[in-house]
Amino acid sequence: MNANAQTPFSAIEWLAIGAIILVWGLNNAAAKLATEAMSPMFIGGARFAIALIFLAPFLRPPLPPWRQILPAILVAGPIHFGLVYIAFGMVENLSPIVVALQLWIPLTALFSWIVLKETMPRAAVAGMTIAFLGVAWMSLDPHATTDLGGLVVAVLASALWALAMVLVRKAPSLKPLKMQALTSLAGAPVLLAASFAFEPGSVSQAVAAPPFIWGLVIFAALASTIGATALLFWLVQRHQAGRVTPWFLLTPLISCAIGVGLMGDALTPQLLIGGLASMAGVALVALSERKIAAAATTAV
Repeated sequence: MNANAQTPFSAIEWLAIGAIILVWGLNNAAAKLATEAMSPMFIGGARFAIALIFLAPFLRPPLPPWRQILPAILVAGPIHFGLVYIAFGMVENLSPIVVALQLWIPLTALFSWIVLKETMPRAAVAGMTIAFLGVAWMSLDPHATTDLGGLVVAVLASALWALAMVLVRKAPSLKPLKMQALTSLAGAPVLLAASFAFEPGSVSQAVAAPPFIWGLVIFAALASTIGATALLFWLVQRHQAGRVTPWFLLTPLISCAIGVGLMGDALTPQLLIGGLASMAGVALVALSERKIAAAATTAV
């Protein structure tokens, strides 16, 4: 197990967690808007291609054996993100799908417990459970029933992302940006090829897309692929995934606020109650984190 697994989060790690929450919250809205104008898999391929332009220097040797790193790269890259963009393209409302995509958080803890034999403090387990129930309650929003197909795809994408987090911890240690460079190297050609094969008219849609839509794709490539996701890989390499991931249950609060305030989603009791429950659960996780920090300080 990583030596940092039970140490308290540092100030820079807290900043990384906050940055990920903000970027992912904004990027969910960006993905929904982009898939209204362009083909889903083409967006995913373009996102990785743009990211690869900036990440190419990190592809220099030494590189790990492909058979050790390829499963994590394929699952975390083209498979997961292809399904995510397909799901966004299938739904009409932002809030329910954002909720469904948060299932990766408890699933990561579950997979980590099964595969890596990781543990979590009881308070963190309780907080995570309450937060997950809040997310589940948000899914009872009436809009969710009209987007059932997209929600099913989103749940599958969540499970694959949770698996990717476990594979990242099992794979040879890589610097986060090198990991993202390899992921982009696999993701761009696979998703673009899939788009050309299964999404007729994807190129013409891309050509006709306004600059604003391309700006959203660039934001996803730079802020999310290079920034937030690399930070996530860095965090789960340093700490148990079950300690890191509960904080990202705050992501749907940002996305749902955008959906309600700017994209026409209805502000329903389910969203309000679920959001409050999620925040209460995260507060419990925070209390458990403080206990870990206090125990580590005492030990020193």
